[in-house]
Amino acid sequence: MLQLALGFTLAYIVLLVIAGFRAHSLALLSEAGHNVSDFFALLLSWVAAYFSERPPTSTKTYGWRRAGVLAAFVNAITLIVIAILIFYSALQRLSHPEPVHAGLMMWVAGAGVILNGAITLMLMRGGRDLNLRSVLIHEIGDTLSTAAVIIGGWAILATGHSWIDPALSIGISAMVLWSSISIVRESLNILLEGAPSSVELDVIESELRSLQGVLDVHDLHIWSIGSDTHALSSHITIADIPPSASNAILEELRQMLASRHHIHHTTIQFESADCDLAHGCILPVPHEHKHDASNLPASSPQPGNTR
Repeated sequence: MLQLALGFTLAYIVLLVIAGFRAHSLALLSEAGHNVSDFFALLLSWVAAYFSERPPTSTKTYGWRRAGVLAAFVNAITLIVIAILIFYSALQRLSHPEPVHAGLMMWVAGAGVILNGAITLMLMRGGRDLNLRSVLIHEIGDTLSTAAVIIGGWAILATGHSWIDPALSIGISAMVLWSSISIVRESLNILLEGAPSSVELDVIESELRSLQGVLDVHDLHIWSIGSDTHALSSHITIADIPPSASNAILEELRQMLASRHHIHHTTIQFESADCDLAHGCILPVPHEHKHDASNLPASSPQPGNTR
């Protein structure tokens, strides 16, 4: 899927560059720059997807799951830089407008809408992986921006105003900047092992404390190994009970985290409360086995002490 998208994108870049110079269109050239970043985004995503599937090793115990997250971060930073360059060029073109061949603009942009739309539909089948989602945002942005170029070309033909071309470039760069910042924020949060945005730490801690047998919860950490894989570690205090009883509590904790919060990778360390009969640290003895001191048999006289 990504290999096919790479081939289509490279062919469209060549078309945009040739048409942009022939039409004197900054909008088409900015689209070419945008698609160059898309090409490298697809290339990085393909490489990252390959590494993400590699099994864990003795030195990479989590495998290469964050390769895709790192690729998404690099892609988004690159897009931000390109968006700023497009914005600067568009401002210069606004002060010195140049005649634009609007008809050629519209034909090339129409081909781009079909191409980017097809790639977008392919990528939408890739799931919620952040790596693929960053590329998907690239392609959605391309599809919308090329559609805007078609409208801009029609407006230039209708009015003869060449300033519409750089104005479109400013709109494209603003849209790219907005979409890229969200990817930077999310990927950086994963790389810094922050809590996932879909997870509320206080809610999970409260649910852990509410389970029967849990006396206290501390050192609770939740982070993402990859864009769609979350992990949890915590110290949980329980009573001084047999291993069979603590295993039952552990299984209930794991089932709750998996079913309610989709957290399947957990590391939970049990700690026993300080033993104190008054606080129930020792398991209660059934009533029929309790003996009052008054019911205990009298001590038998020791041999040799009788006279």
